[in-house]
Amino acid sequence: MPSTTPPVFLVEELPAGPHVVLGGEEARHAATVRRMRAGERLVVSDGRGSAAECLIEVVRPGREPVLDLAVSQRWSEPEPSPRVVVAQALAKGDRGELAVELATEAGADEILPWRAERSVVRWEEGPRGAKALARWQNTARAAAKQARRAWVPPVREPVTTAQLADAVSGAACALVLEGSAARRLTELELPSSGDVLLVVGPEGGITDGELTALGAAGAVGVRLGPTVLRTSTAAAVALGALGALTARW
Repeated sequence: MPSTTPPVFLVEELPAGPHVVLGGEEARHAATVRRMRAGERLVVSDGRGSAAECLIEVVRPGREPVLDLAVSQRWSEPEPSPRVVVAQALAKGDRGELAVELATEAGADEILPWRAERSVVRWEEGPRGAKALARWQNTARAAAKQARRAWVPPVREPVTTAQLADAVSGAACALVLEGSAARRLTELELPSSGDVLLVVGPEGGITDGELTALGAAGAVGVRLGPTVLRTSTAAAVALGALGALTARW
């Protein structure tokens, strides 16, 4: 990836060829919010590793602005290895969205909303649950752009503890962040590839039953340090540690 960091705009598909036409909400943000003009540079990405740095040739104003772009260079970024999947317990207020924002900026590769027993918030089936999920997805998208990431982490449908245990079984390594755990994250031998599943509990903590179920599926309880972290910040701190302890960084 180039050393400079122009703003990133997302498209469904990155077209081939020397020119890109940027429209829709991304064009409105570039032209109206950021007030970008001809001669400035930006990056267009599909959010799945492919990106292109472009020069704005023409800004066509109006209710639906359109930007005509000339491609300067293209590149493709592989996913980090190992991948980190964050299972984030649902949290009240805006703490869940803050957790997604920070985890995305710290490098999370996938996010699983978890319906933990002590989660105050309940994402019910139907429009309200879909709206809550969309907020998390939009948060991840915005945070990935802010962090100049070529990969936008998908936010999946919420999972139950039983479904999370199934995900634990399929991961190369599964870690449950638990302040009372005997083992420290720095004591573990981490995989060089595959998925590291990072489980973050709700404000009220993970129940004994949940710990038992996840442990039976192969998860290991770990602590990050001597302090207690909020559910909104725990994943980001752990991702920083995993970046340093593996080849991700």
